[in-house]
Amino acid sequence: MSKKNPTSCLSSTLLLSCVVLLASCQLLSETPRAVSVLQAKSGSNIQGSISFTQSGNNVLVTGTFSGLTPNSEQGIHIHEFGDCSALDAASAGGHYNPNSLKHGKHDSFSSHAGDMPNLKVDANGNSYYQASLNHVSLVGEQNILGKSVVVHRNKDDYVTQPAGNSGERIGCGIIR
Repeated sequence: MSKKNPTSCLSSTLLLSCVVLLASCQLLSETPRAVSVLQAKSGSNIQGSISFTQSGNNVLVTGTFSGLTPNSEQGIHIHEFGDCSALDAASAGGHYNPNSLKHGKHDSFSSHAGDMPNLKVDANGNSYYQASLNHVSLVGEQNILGKSVVVHRNKDDYVTQPAGNSGERIGCGIIR
């Protein structure tokens, strides 16, 4: 029978503990991210996906879309429910508005959390989207995980209540 060296066992246990701790820290330090893949609604041909990345107090949003009205602007918002089951996306509910604020431009202090800048569409019906949102988060308060993104047929006028007169919902995707 051989005797185990207590110092060797302690060193192995300490080394294993450090590896587990470092791995845990790396997992905790990962940047929160989410993605939403759109489903066409209301008879549209829209296709697209949008990604969300937490960056400090802001959420950086990027996306690509096709099947939109050429040479237009179209409204896009975060909606209160992560449910895109209805043919017209009505199941997504209204704009995400946890603080009961008025609809407006996304960068206004008084606008609600679901407000986003319009999509700008090229001559081929495509849009590359990029925005920075400061009313929402992927962690903690104003968390948008499990909510939905809805693209509307018309441009958001940023004035008309409660949804900017942006028309029917032509695309919907759950933020996951």
